[in-house]
Amino acid sequence: MSFLEVKDLHTSINGKEILTGLNLSINKGEVHAIMGPNGSGKSTLANAIMGHPKYNIDSGDILVRGESILNLSTDLRARKGLFLGFQYPIEIPGVGYSHFLRNAYNTLNKSLGEEQNREVFITVREFHEYVKKNLDAVGLDPSFLSRYLNEGFSGGEKKRSEVMQMLVLKPNIAILDEPDSGLDIDSVKSVAEAINKLIDTGAGVLVITHYARILRYLKKLDYVHVVARGKVIKSGGKELAEELEAKGYTWLGIEEDK
Repeated sequence: MSFLEVKDLHTSINGKEILTGLNLSINKGEVHAIMGPNGSGKSTLANAIMGHPKYNIDSGDILVRGESILNLSTDLRARKGLFLGFQYPIEIPGVGYSHFLRNAYNTLNKSLGEEQNREVFITVREFHEYVKKNLDAVGLDPSFLSRYLNEGFSGGEKKRSEVMQMLVLKPNIAILDEPDSGLDIDSVKSVAEAINKLIDTGAGVLVITHYARILRYLKKLDYVHVVARGKVIKSGGKELAEELEAKGYTWLGIEEDK
């Protein structure tokens, strides 16, 4: 049984069908990548898994350890060990970064503590030291902890912040929606190294991307899936990502958006 399974998922927005029978299974310890043209349903899949209310589930199912999560709110899905790194992280004025992370970590400890043998931090200072180590891992200054969540962050800092949150929270399955978009090569390397640190914990990872470059820096890549017309049309190994980079999608009979 896979940890996360998407079964024949059909989703729509305002009556327009986006996912048209998508199937995907991810286990802990596996690294998957999803590639595909714009508008193919990649971000829709990520948001549907986490329960975004904008997306209607018309049929199909999403299972965690064999149990449907369709009736669970987003926060309860997160307590199952699911994490989503947003394509466009938003700024949340008034919410302290450090306070947000500590509350989220403690909440997950109540749900995942026994399963993962997670660390328990008694004092705020202990937790800050733990977070600072993860800030260093993605090249962010400790001063970020005294700021509001994502407020005033550059595009690259927001993406680094997302993967830093992933490292701190230590999910079972991390879904990263275009963590490399808009980043220079040094930032891509930093984000990839953060993903590698999560891979070392035995978590499962799903990277949604348009480009093979970030995948080249991952220490492992088990599966590459091509999503088009709302479903997975082809799967393969890491060589598939390079083939897509070289040939585009037309060789698969897919017309790319201009």
